[in-house]
Amino acid sequence: MSAVIYLDNNATTKLDPEVLEAMLPYLTEYYGNPSSMHRFGGQVSKALKHARFQVASLLGAEESEIIFTSCGTEGNNTAIRAALAAQPDRKHLITTQVEHACVLNLFKQLEKQGYTVTYLSVNRKGQVDLMELEAAMTGNTALVSMMYANNETGTVFPVEQAGAIAREYGATFHVDAVQVAGKLPLTMKTSVIDLMTISGHKLHAPKGVGALFVRRGFRFRPLLIGGHQERGRRAGTENVAGIIGLGKAAELAQEHLADVPQEKKLRDRLEKGLLAIADTEINGDRKNRLPNTTNIGFKYIEGEAILLSLDQYGICASSGSACTSGSLEPSHVLRAMGLPYTILHGSIRFSLSRYTTEADIDRVLEVMPGIVQRLRDLSPFNNDQAEWLQDREEAVVGAR
Repeated sequence: MSAVIYLDNNATTKLDPEVLEAMLPYLTEYYGNPSSMHRFGGQVSKALKHARFQVASLLGAEESEIIFTSCGTEGNNTAIRAALAAQPDRKHLITTQVEHACVLNLFKQLEKQGYTVTYLSVNRKGQVDLMELEAAMTGNTALVSMMYANNETGTVFPVEQAGAIAREYGATFHVDAVQVAGKLPLTMKTSVIDLMTISGHKLHAPKGVGALFVRRGFRFRPLLIGGHQERGRRAGTENVAGIIGLGKAAELAQEHLADVPQEKKLRDRLEKGLLAIADTEINGDRKNRLPNTTNIGFKYIEGEAILLSLDQYGICASSGSACTSGSLEPSHVLRAMGLPYTILHGSIRFSLSRYTTEADIDRVLEVMPGIVQRLRDLSPFNNDQAEWLQDREEAVVGAR
């Protein structure tokens, strides 16, 4: 296969060679169990302790506040269920309409178990309204769960303000920061966040490892019951090599925060070039966004057709979350934003990393105008017909 231009880093990232180098001895030479009493296992335990220090440093947290998990989904499930266990008498939960499937589907399950859930709306830019949050809060609210930044549009939510509102009502505040770690500075020491999830493969660590921040003093109840690992807060023999990799990736991410402005510069250059194509617009909040993410709508054509065309040039992008890519439904995020039908189906997410080069961006800008023009030439819908489809969609929605 020819060289790949990878612009799908919100789905997963390339394993950093330094991370792999740090992991390899723990897959071959140092295979002892970190819980063992002998020195062979003890040296592995020391390595885990260092990895915990590295992750805590990235988050601006204390080492004792870090629990290693298997992924972001486990971290989010653990955090939400721990929050409910901490206040079992409260039965009201709050989240947003644009969360990851691992949060939304869990909340739907909890509704069947007797909980009431408020799903906060977002506006056309994908922003949440803090007044809507405050109006939804009651003395019965156990938990507010909100992502730090949206995985599809990159829109950053006002988590500190939202957390302050949750705290005022005595509710736990959980944040899914999977897309933020390594892209924005984090300081849990001065934050109001109680629980926060990160995932290794979003910051150049391997898949299968993540971490959950649990503020000191929080009455935490584990999801996995068993041995004493993670101080009794997450049972199961540790994924040692993965945790070592996450620790090294966290250390590198902290160093590379200085390179984030360069990612933003390349992202902005990509956007400027793509917006030169007619009938194209950016989805999301252009001011409060992750520096590596852009979501662009190309009117009158299908996003899947664009992705397949890009793939022929070795260019990887996405039409939404990788975890829902098997669904034929349009993005639930873009639908919640109220985007018109003509934009909804032709929106593409490009997400950069520190490995993205100017040559990558140049190549996308070189091929994209031709792809869009060819697909529009093949499309059975001209602008007027597309407007008719929009009217039809609104009529169908109105009839429901």
